[in-house]
Amino acid sequence: MKAFDGIRVLDLTHVLAGPFSTYQLAVLGADVIKIESTKTHDMNREIGPVESFNDSLMGSHYQAQAANKRSITINLKSEKGVEIFKELASKADVIVENFRTGAMERLGLGYRDIQAINPRIIYCSMTGFGQTGPKKKHAAFDNTIQAFSGMMHLNGTEEEAVLIGSPIIDYGTGMQAAFAISSALLRRERTGKGQHLDVAMLDVTLMLMSSTVLNVNTTGKEPSRSRFSRTPFAGYGGYLTSDGKILMIGAVTPKQCEKMWLVLGRKELAAEMVELRIPDIANRAKQDEEIISKVLATKTANEWEKLFNKADLPAARVRTLTEALESEQIRSRSVIGSFPSKTANQDNLEPTLAGFVCSEDGPSIATSPPEYGEHTRLVLADIGYSPEEIDTFSKKGII
Repeated sequence: MKAFDGIRVLDLTHVLAGPFSTYQLAVLGADVIKIESTKTHDMNREIGPVESFNDSLMGSHYQAQAANKRSITINLKSEKGVEIFKELASKADVIVENFRTGAMERLGLGYRDIQAINPRIIYCSMTGFGQTGPKKKHAAFDNTIQAFSGMMHLNGTEEEAVLIGSPIIDYGTGMQAAFAISSALLRRERTGKGQHLDVAMLDVTLMLMSSTVLNVNTTGKEPSRSRFSRTPFAGYGGYLTSDGKILMIGAVTPKQCEKMWLVLGRKELAAEMVELRIPDIANRAKQDEEIISKVLATKTANEWEKLFNKADLPAARVRTLTEALESEQIRSRSVIGSFPSKTANQDNLEPTLAGFVCSEDGPSIATSPPEYGEHTRLVLADIGYSPEEIDTFSKKGII
């Protein structure tokens, strides 16, 4: 039995953060019903590098986080559409939505509206800035939150801030929301009560910078940034090697630094590490950095990576994503899932699955991502509507 078997989730989310949160529940057994408008579909159905996917409303950005879900369409701006949603909500365990603050209330489908008909509901609202504050109604994407939060300012060179390439805030927010929902479900098991969850991308971004936030709050000083992030420790950052590749190394403690200097052939410096504390190592970073730079420039990144790893020290050559995915390490894990593609001329697609392994009943993919509105009739039949009624709803644009 999977963790969320028997849990029904109504998924009103779109783009990345929201769908990723419900995807994490779906791979652990939840019955996730993705609800899209009859007028507009999730924009990610048309986003991705494969044109045929986009043309069939099965864009790769959508498919990356839609397996194990069912799809229905409802016009929530119609009276009957609201009624249908409330019928679904009365039997659901979780609702997840990521519309702008106040949008669901205007439809008569806010938390209090649903709580009145289902007191056990877990209602998760995901927004850029949260349900409170002067920016609560402002729109947001991953890149704008990186900019607003200060995260983007932490990355890059001394001259220029750099956006993190992957939409890490979207996926981090999805994970945090899935955790919040899981916690709320556990609390409901103990108290019998549902609750409203307010998940903000901005808040999650601060959580992803926890130690940095505390440091700034304590000292009032902005963190420095550099191309290779070798502050405050010379042994924690990147260096150019003889083949022009970058090697990232990790040596912070006296013991780690002792091993590092032995790998680099500097026994006298290794001996100096024995009596030092971590703050002492930080204080000598500039002089150590010059030596490390010169020595690492004498071999290739691959050669150094093997030597450091053999000495039980963290080190890795900077790889492309393709190189990483082809590595024996990733292939030995279960982080990559698979499902048959519904798009012509494609074999199985391989999305990420989950970032953990369970000894029993772990995450898995059972069904391929659904086509737009694929399960509308089936879901409505499940709650008691006849084929004739469903036909009428379709003709009137309600579904």
